[in-house]
Amino acid sequence: MAPGVYFRLLLIGYFEGIDSERGIAWRAQDSLALRRFLRVGLEESPPDHSTISRTRRLMDVETHREVFTWVLGVLAEKGLLKGKTLGIDATTLEANAALRTIVRRDTGEGYQEFLKRLAQESGIATPTREQLARLDRKRAHKGSNEEWEHPHDPDARIAKMKDGRTHLAHKVEQAVDFSSGAVVAVTLQPADRGDTASVRETVCEAGEQIATVGGEEKSEGVNPEGPKEVVLDKGYHSNEVLAELADWKVRSYCSEPERGRRRWEGKQEEQAAVYGNRRRIRGERGKRLLRQRGEKLERSFAHLYETGGMRRVHLRRHPNILKRLLVHVAAFNLGLVMRRLLGRGTPRGLQGWRLDLLLALLRLLSEVWARKMASEEPDNRFEPNLGLSESSNHTFLAIAKKSVSATGC
Repeated sequence: MAPGVYFRLLLIGYFEGIDSERGIAWRAQDSLALRRFLRVGLEESPPDHSTISRTRRLMDVETHREVFTWVLGVLAEKGLLKGKTLGIDATTLEANAALRTIVRRDTGEGYQEFLKRLAQESGIATPTREQLARLDRKRAHKGSNEEWEHPHDPDARIAKMKDGRTHLAHKVEQAVDFSSGAVVAVTLQPADRGDTASVRETVCEAGEQIATVGGEEKSEGVNPEGPKEVVLDKGYHSNEVLAELADWKVRSYCSEPERGRRRWEGKQEEQAAVYGNRRRIRGERGKRLLRQRGEKLERSFAHLYETGGMRRVHLRRHPNILKRLLVHVAAFNLGLVMRRLLGRGTPRGLQGWRLDLLLALLRLLSEVWARKMASEEPDNRFEPNLGLSESSNHTFLAIAKKSVSATGC
């Protein structure tokens, strides 16, 4: 399969809200408009899911990242990328693996086999399901990632999802440009890695992407030196993170959790970084940026992983998931360009645009008629003639008035 067709198929996954490669292949087979987008004739057959999967395996992650960088260049040409102030946040994606199939890292036992062995060691020769459940309920640290893994997806980690469920998951962290809401960097992390440990990789990735795009001749307005400000929530607040950002000459606006009185003996650099961050978030600009953090970051999460169909991944291992994720986020950035040019960010948003155009014209005509009738004397008022017969003219005016009244004009 040609690389252009492959990447267009992954773009369809975002714009149509399809999470699996099987679903993308079925949608491409079903739609004539998508056939035209893929440049596939009526007598040809679009690629099936196995061809998409094989093409993905043949292309490395760097090729997918180059596509992501190219889309950032398109945003820069349209004036939608500045790269000065970034917001960073993370969310979890449900893995393509079930908790009931995890095994011990040391012995390779399944979960039920491990519980039966514990029951037999405690004196229960043939334990029942209720006895196993009671034994499991009393154990501490029973969901430790240091002891358990999935045999087919070792990158998945046991984590609590946004809705409160415990599941095998992956952690995705992204940096968003505050000027336009574009995602300038995305990284995939183990779900049990803390925010303070993963933010360094995301900041470095964002700096590299912005420097690459800013070095191009057509990218005017993009800071080639990388981000100057980073907005974070309180989960990223730590002495080491703030001190490292200060060493990189990046101003931090990180919400500070309540930790009581601090001791700073021998930690002058960390103290200066923490106090500087505290001073900034208490200012007017800091408060404004922290209010915008939820809007900019949560909006991208909703578009990418809820309506975009990536809350649950159908791939295993981080390299495969990252390939799909990079093109998925690139499609979201292309949606910002579409919204700038057409007023809609997805093809589905263009549905019904003809009716909107007709209603807009009717509203304009109603305003013209109202001004014309107001300017005329009461005895000389007349209905506007549109070049139709008298009966057709009255019929059109009746339909127009009904449509205008229905729209609230």
